[in-house]
Amino acid sequence: MERLRQSFADAPVIEKADGYQYVVHPMSNGVPMLEPQLLREVAVGITRVAELETVDKIVTPEAMGIHISTAVSLVTDIPLVVVRKRQYGLDGEVSLHQETGYSESEMYINDVEAGDRVLVLDDLLSTGGTLAAITEALDAIGAEVVDVVVAIRKAATDSAMDESPHDVQSLVDIEMRDGEVVVVGEYGEQ
Repeated sequence: MERLRQSFADAPVIEKADGYQYVVHPMSNGVPMLEPQLLREVAVGITRVAELETVDKIVTPEAMGIHISTAVSLVTDIPLVVVRKRQYGLDGEVSLHQETGYSESEMYINDVEAGDRVLVLDDLLSTGGTLAAITEALDAIGAEVVDVVVAIRKAATDSAMDESPHDVQSLVDIEMRDGEVVVVGEYGEQ
């Protein structure tokens, strides 16, 4: 994960309301530009971390999980389901409510049924609101959540996933310290 680790040294940190420090990163924001070598390293890393042997579908929330999940889908030939913010009204569509530290909205799952074995994949775990809502909805559908993987996890923050029966694996764990991003853990060290 050399490129991923190095990418944090180059990522700008901006200050939001109430002194909240926010890292602007290609994996989680699409800004600065996402280099194909970094995306490839993350996709390959996820194929090494995730339990893929029995997975039928990759499930990812829009928008920033799509590029990573697409790359993993192409490498593994596992179909991709995007949890959308738009309702289509299709048969079997499941609605869920997600709340993060900065927003809340309805999202919709299509094409996941009872008995499907899924990998939930996303770019970043921060507050955990999105991943908690998605895994709860998948559990309610009767899908088997085989694994939950993120490229980046903000360590030392409370997460809605802390109460989930599903563990989250990450490629790297980061913390914000004095306006800088510090990688505090990496897959294989955790």
